Amino acid sequence: MSKITQVRLSGYGGQGIVLAGLLLGQAGSIDGKRVAGSSSYGVQARGSGCKSEVVFSDRAVDFPHLTIADILVVMSQRAYDDFYSDVKADSGLIFYDQGQVVPKEGLRVKQIGIPATEYAIKKLKNGQVAIIILLGALLENTDIVTIEAIREAIHTHVSERFLPINLKALRIGMELGRPANG
Repeated sequence: MSKITQVRLSGYGGQGIVLAGLLLGQAGSIDGKRVAGSSSYGVQARGSGCKSEVVFSDRAVDFPHLTIADILVVMSQRAYDDFYSDVKADSGLIFYDQGQVVPKEGLRVKQIGIPATEYAIKKLKNGQVAIIILLGALLENTDIVTIEAIREAIHTHVSERFLPINLKALRIGMELGRPANG
């Protein structure tokens, strides 16, 4: 039986959700995993719902779309409300942007709030890297991909001009994610 891990990143257009899915998938490939992914967003690119799904496996991926999420990363209340029920009960994880999402209580999943947008604006003066902060927290709390692989993916897919801020955002996310380990 192959091990499959299904991840959904979601929010709204303009938050970097599609880029984050690309980075996560690329990092998985760098780590030697089999990866498939898909992305979609509403009819308007900015401001409408957006999601990116990445399926990791140790064997060929037969179906490149999520059936049930092991991990959900959400950056908006609407995305949370739309997708929290798609997370695997008892073993699932939800990472949410603390300033943007109010989580439901009593769910049978672990929920980790990270002040991603707040730190992106306060520390980096750029709200667009909030999703990279959430990726850093995800890496700190799971072994989905290695830090070396995500850094390599960032170097591959992010323009030179934006490399420093994205790498700083990743580091901040890892720092913010550490208390959630305990």
